[in-house]
Formats: sequence, C-alpha cells, structure tokens
Amino acid sequence: MQSTREKYYQMLEKEFNTKEAILTELINLEAIMHLPKGTELYISDIHGEYDAFNHILRTGAGNIKEKISGLFQDRLTSHEKDKLTLLVAYPRETLASKTFFDHKDCSWYRKKIRQLLELLSYSSTKYTRSKVRKALPKQYAYIIEELMYTDTNYQDKADYFDQIMSHLLELDQGEPFIIALCYSIQRLVLDHLHVVGDIYDRGPAADKIMDRLCQQPSIDVQWGNHDILWMGAYGGSRACLITLLRIAARYNYLYEIEQAYALNLRPLFMYAEEHYEKNPVFTPKEKNCSADYSIESLDTLEKVHQALSILQFKLEGQLIKRHPEFEMEDRLMFDRINFKSNTIKLGKNTYPLQGSCFQTLQKDPYALTQQEYYVVDMLMASFQMSAKMQEHMNFLLDKGSMYLVYNQHLLFHGCIPLDEKGNFLPLKVGKDVYEGKGLLEFFENQIRLGCNDQSTDNPHADWIWYCWTGKISPQFGKSAMTTFERYFIEDKKTHVEVKNSYYSFRDKKEICEMILEEFGLYSPASRIINGHTPVKVKGGESPIKGEGMLFVIDGGLSKAYQKTTGIAGYSLLNNSYGFQLVTHEPFTSVENLLEKQSDQTSLKKVIDQELTRILIKDTTVGLSIEEQIENLTGLLQYQKN
Repeated sequence: MQSTREKYYQMLEKEFNTKEAILTELINLEAIMHLPKGTELYISDIHGEYDAFNHILRTGAGNIKEKISGLFQDRLTSHEKDKLTLLVAYPRETLASKTFFDHKDCSWYRKKIRQLLELLSYSSTKYTRSKVRKALPKQYAYIIEELMYTDTNYQDKADYFDQIMSHLLELDQGEPFIIALCYSIQRLVLDHLHVVGDIYDRGPAADKIMDRLCQQPSIDVQWGNHDILWMGAYGGSRACLITLLRIAARYNYLYEIEQAYALNLRPLFMYAEEHYEKNPVFTPKEKNCSADYSIESLDTLEKVHQALSILQFKLEGQLIKRHPEFEMEDRLMFDRINFKSNTIKLGKNTYPLQGSCFQTLQKDPYALTQQEYYVVDMLMASFQMSAKMQEHMNFLLDKGSMYLVYNQHLLFHGCIPLDEKGNFLPLKVGKDVYEGKGLLEFFENQIRLGCNDQSTDNPHADWIWYCWTGKISPQFGKSAMTTFERYFIEDKKTHVEVKNSYYSFRDKKEICEMILEEFGLYSPASRIINGHTPVKVKGGESPIKGEGMLFVIDGGLSKAYQKTTGIAGYSLLNNSYGFQLVTHEPFTSVENLLEKQSDQTSLKKVIDQELTRILIKDTTVGLSIEEQIENLTGLLQYQKN
C-alpha cells in the first residue's frame, strides 16, 4: 500500500518529470534563498480614506523618493527628484498637465525613459528575472527587458538600444511606455503589503480600497474592529449590520455605500420618514463625501440616523439579555431612563437627556416591532446578497486573520487584554477559559464559523458582535462603548471609555517580551506591530513603545482623527536592513501635489545602527522555499529508489 509521501512524490513528478527539471528548480530556489528580502509595508486604520491610501501605495510610502535620492544623488537637483517621484507616482496626471513639465520633445522622452529604466533596474535588484517579468505590463514586457538588460557600453548594443527608443517614439508610444514603466516601478518598490486592520467605516470609499487590495499580488490583513463589524453583519448579526449603517449615517456616507454595494435602503428610508422628525443631535457629524446633497436629503439622513441608532440599542439589548456571559448588563441603557422626566440615572448621578427620540419603544423597550423586523431583515438580505460584498468579505476571510506571525514579528490590530497587574485577562465561555493567544484564536474561530453560517440566529455572529464592543475583546480593548451617552447626554464625563491595561503596559519592554513569547517569538529582533489607537503626535506621544519593541502605526489616516493627532497617519517600512517609520501629511488632492511639485512624506529610521542584512532564507517565505527544497530533494531520492 502506498504511503502518503509516495503519493505526494507522484503528484510532484507530474510538474517536474525529469531529473534536469528538478535540478534546475533546486538551483533556482537555492539562489532565491540568498537574495535580500523584499520591502514590506505595514499600514493600519485606513477607514475608507481611499485617496490618501492610494497615494501611500503609489509613492511606496516614501520609498520611491528614497530610491530616487539614493540612485541619482548629485545627478539631479532636489526639485528634479521631487518631480521624478511624482511622475512615477502619478504618470498619467503629470504627463497630462500643461504646467508640470515645461516642454516635452523627443530629447525629453529619451531622457525620462532612460531615467525610469535605470530606476526600474535599481528597484528590481532584489528579485529574480522571472519575478520582475511578472511585474511588467504584457504589451511592453519584451521591450522593457531588452532595454533594461542591454549593456550600452558596447557600440553595437548602444545602437540597438537607440533603435528601439527611436521606433517607440516614431510610433507615438513615448507616453504609454513611460506610464507602463512607472506602474512597474510602483509594483516593485513594495514586495508585500500588511494591512493591520480597519479598512472600513468613517470614510466614504472603503469599497475602492477593497478593490485595490484585491489586486495586490502579495498581501495579508489583520482584522480590525471595524472590519469585524462588517464581517459580523455578513455573518448574520443584525446588531453589527445596523451599527455599520448608523456609523455611515453619522459620518455622512450612507448614500455612497448604498451605491457601492447596490444595497436596497428604501425600506429603511420609508420607515424613518414615518416615525422620526428632524433632530439636530443626529445631524451628520461631518461632510466626508463628495456628493452635493440637497437640504431634503440631509433632513432624511437625520431621520434615518435616529432610526438606526434606536434600532441598534434595541438589538444590542436583545444580545446582552440573551448572553449573560457577556457581563454587559450595564449597557442596558433603556432600563435607566425615566421617560416622564426625560432623564437617565447612571450610577449615583442623574442626567437630562438631549435629542430624545424614543417614540418607537414599547413595553419591552428592546423588542422590535413587526415593521422593524421587516426593515432589518430586508437590509440583511440586501447586504448578504450583494455580489461585491460577497467578493470583499471572502477576500477578508481568505487573506485575513486576528493576528499574524510573519518574519518573526507579531502583527495584530487591537490589544492583548491584560489585567491591572499586567497578566493576561481571561474570558470565560462556559467551562472554557481563553486568554492571550488563545483569546484571539477563539474569536477568529467564531468569525469564520459565523461567516460560514450567515443565519440571523447563529450564536457565532453574537460573539462577533461581542468582539466589536465587549469588555474583554482584543479588538475593542475598552470598558464600554459609550455611543448612547455621546448622543443623548451633554456631560462629556459620561463619554469616557476606559482603555484596557494593555495600553499602559505596552510601554514596558518586559510586557512586550511576555506577549511575544506567548506567540512563540523569542528572537531579540522580534517586534510587535499594532494599530487601533491614534497616536496623539500633537500631545507629544511617540508611536514607538516598549523601548523600541512595539510600533503603533495608527497616526490618523482618517480625517475624523486629524485634529487630535496633528498628522495623517503613520506607516512602517521593513527592508532587508530593518524598519523605517513613515510620517504622512494630510492628503488634499493630486492637483495640489502637482501644483506644489513635491511630496511631503517623510521617512524616519527606527534602527540606530545597520543590522546584518536579512536574506529570504531568514524569512517566512524562506521557510516555504526550504520546504519546497526538501520535497524536491526527496523526489530525487525517490526516483533513484
């Protein structure tokens, strides 16, 4: 009887059917192992801000500018380097501009193509020819390769090079060829993208971000609390669905997601018009979207905002009552209201309520009316049946996880819940207890089970909602989500959300080491990459914690945070020499960049001294290649026998 190993070798033999084919692949893989590792980009908390996110990818988070500076040094002025950076990042826009480049004649095209070929070659030194070829546009791949690898020091080769250039320009292919070169450079300056959570909510264009991520050749995602909210809705949680729609109404992009995902919001709008009036407390928080709404549309949105808020608090109350193990009875806010005096009692204090809109509450304030159930279930069916939604949620399930260990670093979005003494905080679920790594794995399992089930009464979807807002959730990491208080109580003392002890303990090196060890990481070079909490740069806060053991890369890409943070986000680059922290200025528009003719992205080296260069054999990808080498070596031995 054949062993599993023998069956595997027989399958492998179909791909490598000769000894020469096996040896060729072994030589290739061994050579790849000794190349320097590619550059990784870590980014978090994108929050629907597509234009800013797109700019970061186009500029390689400042990596393109750094490569241009390193390659051309004294050959180009600072202004010329800035213009070349913007050409690479926005080739169509810069070439179409009548003012960005003064005069584009044949000589100009030759010069720019030569510069871009040199930059492309410089950017591809870490890769095999095969990998570079895959990054090139098909229509120009052969020509680009010929020009890249032609040694013009020899006269015959120089003539050959010039002939190709001449024919390109004679056929009016100068601009399309430059555009193709620029996009190839963009792709090669970043080898792998890590999205450390929160693609969704607050900004209007998460769907565009997801479309862009789906096209990335090498990517992983660590789910953020806002991503999990959408996954919870997809998994059948009514509370998650109504919450994400409420956030969209509050930040004024409900119409955008209706259009992007082909959602049917008509039943919701009709219900809101019937039961709610104008209420300034529920005026959308800010204008994040480009659409020019009429006064009538904004009035309707105000009513819809109220309807979604009350539906959310009703559905959350049902969940809390259904799951006493959540220990969230303190969030049953309707139980604390005196409707006659329009006040609420929290602890020993009584507060007046503003913007009250409780007219749809019944004897059981958390029960939905028949009409409300109809509205919610229609919304759920529309959400789950959206083709684009299915594509995006399946992408998150395929590429995503609660945490990731990659190249000996630990990536997660929120926190590892700790108690006041710095120990892992346990969550009790029946007879089982989860903490540390096990807590994240528990929630990942619930998310996958919930999204697989997709029914509105599946218990896994309830746990996804808890992961969004629960006290011992690694994604939320606070004592309570005070949404009700922020709407209805003016006193801001009631709005405070107390952070989990993790957020003070992560400043300590020994706590960071304890967390790394929990995930099996003992290397002194290992680091934690964290998002979720905006770094208040204006207040002097540093994104580097735990004596350099932990990086927080949520610096406020979302416009909603930028008044507090003072910047427009951090990202993190990791090349074969170590980490670089990137600071981003608020992104306004491409037109603004072209007018200024410079990009203000700044790179700050995190490492103080040059480390031993990391090769692919030292990485997570290297482990996979090593396994392939072992299998091919085994196949050779199997064939001999």
